[in-house]
Amino acid sequence: MLKKNAVEPRLYREAMSRFAGAVHVVTTDGPYGRRGVTVIAACSVSDDPPTILVCLNRVKTDNDCFAQNGVFALNTLATEQRALADAFSGLTGLSQEERFALARWETEASGAPVLPGALATFDCQLVEAKVATHRVLFGKVTGVRIGDSLDPLIYHQRAYRILG
Repeated sequence: MLKKNAVEPRLYREAMSRFAGAVHVVTTDGPYGRRGVTVIAACSVSDDPPTILVCLNRVKTDNDCFAQNGVFALNTLATEQRALADAFSGLTGLSQEERFALARWETEASGAPVLPGALATFDCQLVEAKVATHRVLFGKVTGVRIGDSLDPLIYHQRAYRILG
């Protein structure tokens, strides 16, 4: 039963941990720097025009470069890419340069790094950025790559999960 009073942040986070989500690395590159971050908060907004939504932690001011560069790529990870998810989440303490050195990266039209071997990549031009507790990026998809049909890396109840 839902309470009618204000929801405490801790309770909200616990309820949200019950959401199962695909794990992605969102990347950018341009005059404001190269950066990659592990995210789960990403989804399709529309297929006409193709549009992606990504949420980034606003507290991390280094994430400002996504909006400043005006481009990003969303790379959906397979189970075999868990080490990349850990690295780009910041858990390993690696620098951005060291994180990117863990895999081979290519670029599409936007110039944002795309990961060969990802389940899917979406190359995007930023069309809008909203700021709340997170920076919400809306990107027009300008390129798509579809990888092999592998098992996706899923995050559920604060842990990685594998389908099957």
